[in-house]
Amino acid sequence: MNRNDFPMLNQDIIYFDNGATTFKPKVVIDSMVDYYSKHSANAHRGDYHISMIVDDKYENTRELVKNFINANSTKEIIFTSGTTDGINMVANGFFKYILNPGDEIILSKADHASNILPWQALANELNLVIKYVDLDDHNYVTVDNIKKVLSPRTKVISLAIITNVIGDLRPIKELCDIAHQNNIYVVGDAAQSVGHRKTDVQALDIDFLAFSGHKMYGPTGVGVLYGKEELLERLRPTSLGGGMNETFDDQNNISLKSLPSRLEAGTPNIAGVIGLGEAIKYLNKIDLNKISEYEHNLREYLIDRLIKIDYIDIINIEGDAATVAFNVDGIFAQDVAVYLDKYNICVRAGNHCTKLLKDVINVRNTVRVSLAFYNTTEEIDTFVDLLSDRDKIIREML
Repeated sequence: MNRNDFPMLNQDIIYFDNGATTFKPKVVIDSMVDYYSKHSANAHRGDYHISMIVDDKYENTRELVKNFINANSTKEIIFTSGTTDGINMVANGFFKYILNPGDEIILSKADHASNILPWQALANELNLVIKYVDLDDHNYVTVDNIKKVLSPRTKVISLAIITNVIGDLRPIKELCDIAHQNNIYVVGDAAQSVGHRKTDVQALDIDFLAFSGHKMYGPTGVGVLYGKEELLERLRPTSLGGGMNETFDDQNNISLKSLPSRLEAGTPNIAGVIGLGEAIKYLNKIDLNKISEYEHNLREYLIDRLIKIDYIDIINIEGDAATVAFNVDGIFAQDVAVYLDKYNICVRAGNHCTKLLKDVINVRNTVRVSLAFYNTTEEIDTFVDLLSDRDKIIREML
């Protein structure tokens, strides 16, 4: 990896908000410009040369995704607009038709709104019961705590693989083993994990998995829903329209296409899908194991420096992801972010779409640093030095 691969880094900026979105390497940008400049046709619609080129590029990305997460078939790869779209499809296209009043869904209060709100809405609609698993002393989800909330009525466990604030890596393989022994489905939110460490859906034996392109150095507006083929066959389309039907002679004679087209209605985000393919190729060249190791070391370096400042309260000293959430005593989180922005340092401040987490950690807002493999220890030094004078922060915010 060369930092010059990322046009956004060719300026005076330190970007520590990679949990929100990542920068894009030039190869991703170029691939999208190439599509719009040289063969800007629709996919799966035209019997002419440039449209066939688009078909090949689009389906090549599906093959890349399949291999990237080790799915069994390209039929198990559905292109979406992102993680949120994928989880909503699973909730409203699959579980809506198999759950009954009183059935239970297990969630975590440390999870993102995208993995809570769809289930809350479904629970209200079908009179389901949502249970939130207790977190341990590090605010982690553990197998033992999951076991405590299981019951004969439990039908779904839906969890982030890695959370966007606490940054804990959930024991998904063990949870899938336990869940499947009890006829429970497992849904995974991989938005914060898939671009940082290897994901093997077959080894995990997970039922559904959703992730976004823009959090793994790809474009915004594109994502992936993985599902076991036999489950996707039962998932009812939540969108109907062009490209996903064979015939619709009348309302009683509608025939839909086979997977994956059946779940991809309308003109897709073609440029986004092509860009996602380039992002995967870029990550493959670097090696996710190397990325994971580098980011882990970077986080440890940041923790070691921050922990020496006595007025900084670190929410997640322990963590598996390159995410650190903290507060400066007596200073509002957003004020810290605005102060850092004066020095061209980008961090996130707020509740980070985890509005239920405050019930557990008793803190509503934090400053969040989320690192990527293009960040450096030198950037961390600049960042920590700016936090090392609390009076300076207060003066500059007045």
